[in-house]
Amino acid sequence: MSSNQFASLYASLDQSKLPAHVAVIMDGNGRWAKKRLLNRIRGHEKGAEVVRTIVTACREIGIAVLTLYAFSTENWQRPQTEVSALMALLKKFLKNEKDELLDKDIRLGHIGQAERLPQDVRETLLQTMDATQHCKKMCLNLALSYGSRTEIVHMTQKLARKCRQGELLPGQISEELVAEHLYTHDLPDPDLLIRTSGEMRISNFLLWQIAYSEIYVTKTLWPDFEREELVQILIDYQQRDRRFGKVGK
Repeated sequence: MSSNQFASLYASLDQSKLPAHVAVIMDGNGRWAKKRLLNRIRGHEKGAEVVRTIVTACREIGIAVLTLYAFSTENWQRPQTEVSALMALLKKFLKNEKDELLDKDIRLGHIGQAERLPQDVRETLLQTMDATQHCKKMCLNLALSYGSRTEIVHMTQKLARKCRQGELLPGQISEELVAEHLYTHDLPDPDLLIRTSGEMRISNFLLWQIAYSEIYVTKTLWPDFEREELVQILIDYQQRDRRFGKVGK
């Protein structure tokens, strides 16, 4: 697509109906590499390049929060060589993109079990988060070593401890209180969930938070995902009638 065609597509977006929070299950790196007879790691490297493109596009469009499912709790079960390569790629990405995040006024956030990340990766993650904490135009939220069931278990344990210590009565537990004890307590729930690669499942991602998210599944593998398709998905989102269980207009 030419620059003029993209500009025309971009202009068709209704800026008053943009989702505040877009969450993405980035799937298909391995299949992208396999189709090209390449090592799976090359697929992850290409996927990291697409992350840069999509983050920039979301910043330009005006998306306030972008959450990317980068590494799940289940991903630790992959071959150690692949896990090590992914951790090295993550560290490189965090170091290389820090200046770009600062330049674009993007704050880096994280959800998941940071304590399970290798020490050098965890330190780089925390350093980049600290360096960008003052940024206000957008939040790039990385789900790393993340699993929604684990998140919900941790939330339950926190509330149980408060009940046991007499700080809280079971009857006082509300949806709002549950949300306040999730990893995403400082973020709005996703308005739009995108999954690439065509797989029709949620994969243990933001199970509580996506209760009323609009879902869009594309067959495009993540390394082939482009800003033009992102805009087309946003246009599709803007044409939907979000009723939240109520009667439509």
